[in-house]
Amino acid sequence: MSTAKKMDDEIVDWLLEEENPSVRFWALQQLRGKKGTDAEVIAAQRAIMQSDCVKAILKAQRPEGHWENRESFYLPKYIASTHNLLILAELGAEATTAIRRGVEHVFLFQRNSGHFLINIPKTEKGKASTMTDGCCIDGNILYYLLHFGYLEDAHTKRLIQFLVNDHSKDYGWRCRSYPIDRNRVFPVNCYMGAVKALKGLSMIPKKDRSAEVSYVIQAETESILSNQVYKYLRGPKGERKEKAGWKRFGFPLFYQSDVLEVLDVLTGLGAHDERMSDAVELVEKARGPDGKWALKNTFNGKMLCNIDTKNQPSKWVTLRAVRVLKRWYQEHG
Repeated sequence: MSTAKKMDDEIVDWLLEEENPSVRFWALQQLRGKKGTDAEVIAAQRAIMQSDCVKAILKAQRPEGHWENRESFYLPKYIASTHNLLILAELGAEATTAIRRGVEHVFLFQRNSGHFLINIPKTEKGKASTMTDGCCIDGNILYYLLHFGYLEDAHTKRLIQFLVNDHSKDYGWRCRSYPIDRNRVFPVNCYMGAVKALKGLSMIPKKDRSAEVSYVIQAETESILSNQVYKYLRGPKGERKEKAGWKRFGFPLFYQSDVLEVLDVLTGLGAHDERMSDAVELVEKARGPDGKWALKNTFNGKMLCNIDTKNQPSKWVTLRAVRVLKRWYQEHG
């Protein structure tokens, strides 16, 4: 056995340790090829519900289903309803009665068109609003709705149709916060938010994707590739610049993104394009001598629980990196 192969096996064994049932839950399926019905996967998900982070989040939930602020699912940031539901989904939590109450509360914020605004509409005019807060919000909501089994729910279908209808011919989706300075970016619409929308749409099983959804996925994939994943900024001479912050890998990311998350979405969709090569090389170079990847970007201290330790080997970042490289090299040989 080669030294590299031995190290890779040791890293996967590390990710499969029972100490972190969430990472184990995903690694069993994505690195070991286990089905969701496998006894080990089921046991890992049960353990997730007893983990400190999940228990802390669910303990903070109000009896009515929301967290913190009933009138806003987004504020205060990182501890309001939508943030906690997103974390729970990424941790691999199952859709318990309490979590379903949280989802039902978020549904109160959906407008007639299918998109979500951060405040509960007070009038019929408010429900009819077509102004969007951002595709990052809609994309993250779609992600956790699909994780928790709401694919066939009418709210989810309306959200998906909104993302299809609101998709721009210039790629991406409109955002009232983007760009701060048009001269400093290449994309016309919010590039980082589009990653979240693409991530949500990628959760739709292939057999359930309409032709419209498949087109949007294809278009957004091409948009990311045309920007070489993380080179969407414009320099003073009009040249492409990398997004330096995207080179610092983190988990969770909420509305932010990084190179690793984008590659995770792209490779999950089956994309294998040479325009991803620089980003893949960046991931490989970020690997430590011990074969693990460190947490460089964190919201610890702002969430209801801390996840991994900054500047230390991170099971979450390593999990993402290993599955990205596994998909990439399976195709490229």
